[in-house]
Amino acid sequence: MTKRVTIIASGETERRALPHLVSHLQAQGTTVTEVRIPSRNRALKAAMACRLIRAAWYSGFESLPDKFVVLVDTDGKSAAETLAPFQNLPGSLPDVGADVLVAYAQWHLEAWYFGDSAKLRSYVGGALGNVDPSRPDEIENPKLHLKTLLHNRRRSVYTARVSEEIARKLDARVITQRSPSFRGFLDAVVNGNPAAVMGKV
Repeated sequence: MTKRVTIIASGETERRALPHLVSHLQAQGTTVTEVRIPSRNRALKAAMACRLIRAAWYSGFESLPDKFVVLVDTDGKSAAETLAPFQNLPGSLPDVGADVLVAYAQWHLEAWYFGDSAKLRSYVGGALGNVDPSRPDEIENPKLHLKTLLHNRRRSVYTARVSEEIARKLDARVITQRSPSFRGFLDAVVNGNPAAVMGKV
């Protein structure tokens, strides 16, 4: 039986990219049916995540999700500091009859792109600069680094649509081997142990 998962994320970049990064999970019986984000570029805080989860739950009708996964960016903070405001999120939603898990992207989702360095090099048209793609979670401000690469190599601007183009080309299985935060995110999507995910800090 297919497990239906709704992801709550911070913005349009995630909304466009995440379905491609998790599409391989369908073979394991897990389907991400939707990625919901705050409207009007508002920040993804715990209260906003609650509102988005409730909105998805009460508009689901016959296709209610089995699980919600909230994905937050660390933005340079420690994972523990980033996840702390979301610690009580599952208990704040007693009316929602689905698991609620929280995972994080180290710095930003773009760090994960560097995990598949071969495909990213092919996309940007050259070397990835002074970073270690075998440890993508340790790249400081990966979004800015990617923007600079795209500007210098392709003379293009980084947008949510470009992010989607990149994500479509990447191999999530390669990224999983190199990025602990991506591995933790996939674990949240596939498995159902909120304590384990929240403990990966």
